[in-house]
Amino acid sequence: MRPMVAEPGGYWVQLGSALEDLFFVSVNLYIVCESLLPPSVLTSRRITSLFLQREFLTVLFLSGIFTIFLLRNSKPYHFLRGSSVLEEGLAVSRVTFSVTVLLLAFGSISGIGTVWLVVIVSAGLLNLLTLSGWLVLKRALRQRRCATGKGTRNVLIVGAGRAGDAIARFLTENRHLGYEVHGFLDERQSVDVRVLGRIDSLSQVARAHFIDEIFIAISSPSDLVSEVIAEARRNRLDVKIVPDLYENPSELPNSRVAIERIGKYPVLVVHREPVRALGLLVKRILDIILASLILILSLPVFFTIAVAIRLSSGAPVLYRSERLGKKGRSFACLKFRTMVTEADVLKSKLRDLNERQGPFFKLSDDPRITAVGRWLRKYSLDELPQFWNVLRGDMSLVGPRPHPVDDCAGYRLEHLRRLDVTPGITGLWQISSRRDPSFDKSVSLDLEYIENWSPWRDIKILLRTLPVILKADGQ
Repeated sequence: MRPMVAEPGGYWVQLGSALEDLFFVSVNLYIVCESLLPPSVLTSRRITSLFLQREFLTVLFLSGIFTIFLLRNSKPYHFLRGSSVLEEGLAVSRVTFSVTVLLLAFGSISGIGTVWLVVIVSAGLLNLLTLSGWLVLKRALRQRRCATGKGTRNVLIVGAGRAGDAIARFLTENRHLGYEVHGFLDERQSVDVRVLGRIDSLSQVARAHFIDEIFIAISSPSDLVSEVIAEARRNRLDVKIVPDLYENPSELPNSRVAIERIGKYPVLVVHREPVRALGLLVKRILDIILASLILILSLPVFFTIAVAIRLSSGAPVLYRSERLGKKGRSFACLKFRTMVTEADVLKSKLRDLNERQGPFFKLSDDPRITAVGRWLRKYSLDELPQFWNVLRGDMSLVGPRPHPVDDCAGYRLEHLRRLDVTPGITGLWQISSRRDPSFDKSVSLDLEYIENWSPWRDIKILLRTLPVILKADGQ
């Protein structure tokens, strides 16, 4: 189950784009008015003076409405994956020109005055410059983010034939579209290493590779296609079909299909998992605000701890541990160093003394821990640098704990479900079963959190974490 996983694009992307454009239109109009309006029209240089002008409010309202309405029906708001910078830029140019013409027509009919007509034209030119520039910048940022694997959708293609290979090649060559192709499923025997199994292994492959979407590119009988769709829906996967390979979409289990363009490829959206985008946005905002406050307020503590570590055991002060995060992506988890510098080397020698059940390692009396480190762990102060991981987006305040990469090598297939979401500093396990040695118990608590998540539950876990920290029973 993947209730917390949100899809890029859709309604919230359109709403965000609308608010961004409304902001630029408003600021541009204000700048132009402050620059061009004579003292006889603008009695004061204060911002309140403009907002008392009936003409300003009218132009602001109409320009915002026209811009959002026209862009709403154009490419930028529909997040058409694969449209070029030129195509999106031309769309913005057409909309900006149309809005300017409409405002000029309204101004001429209403007798708004020549000076305001000049303002409208000037604001239109500024809108063209800023909206186009922002579009290019957003595209560049999206490309950079997708290149690092963040914000991408993991894709599995059913059918390794010509059509499947073509769409896989297109998605791979256009990483900025936000898709990461992990391989194919196919009924035919193949030496292609990209073929991960037969179609009946969909569930296992999807779990092992953290798949978000299935692309069906087979021309098999409708019964097989229907089985693939049903299995994908049971696994909470989005399903898209290349329409040329399925001549009668009305026969699909969900006949209310929508058509979406991915570059030059039209696809049928057969199933899309509902997402809790607003809740996830609230979670991210809460992470940023609280992590920033804690980092700022903890600066004196950071300095004191750093000095104590340097004086007691030398450098380095921070310990960087490779952990597995969301969808199995590794990241450097930061902590204050609480062990001797050769701790990772000694870990393999201490494996037989592991007090935990399952693939993660813990010793209550670990000989690698320094004197200062034992005190830091007792009050969980060693985890303070992880708030920087939260700001970076590698971690959240609340979520399953990220395990070291070598521990995760011992995961069974069902354990991978805990990697469907962003890991956290605290969670259900930390506040209820911190000393329970069972790995399966911690996994069950993680899955309970994932499947019943809400922002309010995060807040309750954070509040319950404080007494646990004050008890000073960390190891």
